[in-house]
Amino acid sequence: MFGRSKTLNDQQAEAAQRPEREGAKNRPTPKRRDQEAARKRPLVETDRKAARDVDRTKRREAQLRQRQAMVTGDEAHLPARDKGPVRRYIRDYVDARWNVGEFMLPVMLVVLALSFVRVPLVFAIVSIAVYLVLFAAAIDGFLMWRRLKARLVAKFGADEVGRGLAMYAVMRTFQLRRSRMPRPLVARGQRPA
Repeated sequence: MFGRSKTLNDQQAEAAQRPEREGAKNRPTPKRRDQEAARKRPLVETDRKAARDVDRTKRREAQLRQRQAMVTGDEAHLPARDKGPVRRYIRDYVDARWNVGEFMLPVMLVVLALSFVRVPLVFAIVSIAVYLVLFAAAIDGFLMWRRLKARLVAKFGADEVGRGLAMYAVMRTFQLRRSRMPRPLVARGQRPA
C-alpha cells in the first residue's frame, strides 16, 4: 500500500524478479532529501577539540609529504613556489653548473675567522677579496640568467617566462649545492633536456 515500507522479504522478491544487468545501476535512484541529509555537516564542529586534533594531523601529514617531495623531487607534493616544468628546468640548469655564488658562504666564514686577526694588511686583502667574490658572483648570476632565459623562451615560449623566475634562479645559485631544496636531481655537467 501507499506509505508502507518494504520488508526484507519484499526487497528480496523484487530483486529476484529483476536480473542484474551489466553496465546498469541495478538499484533505485536515491531520494534527493536523503542525499542532501547525508551531505549535511555543521559549519562549526560541535567537538572543537577533536576537530583541532584532526586538522593538526592532516596538516602534519601534508607537511611530511611536502618535505619528502622536497627530497625526492615528487612534483605532485612540492610547494606552489617550486611546482611546474619551468621551475624544474631552472633547478636542473642551475644544479648542473658550477656557480660562483656557491662559494660565498665558505668565503664569508674565512673572512669572519680572519677578521679577528689584528694585522691591517691581512684585513685589507680579505676585504678586497670579499668584494671581488661578491662582484664575480653577481656577474655570474646575471650572465647565467641571460643564457637560461634564452633557453626557457626557446623551450617553453615567451609566455611562460614570467616574473620572479630570475630571482628564483639566482637565489638558488647562492645556496650551497648540498643544502638546496628541492634537492638537486642532476649531476654537475648534466644539462637538462
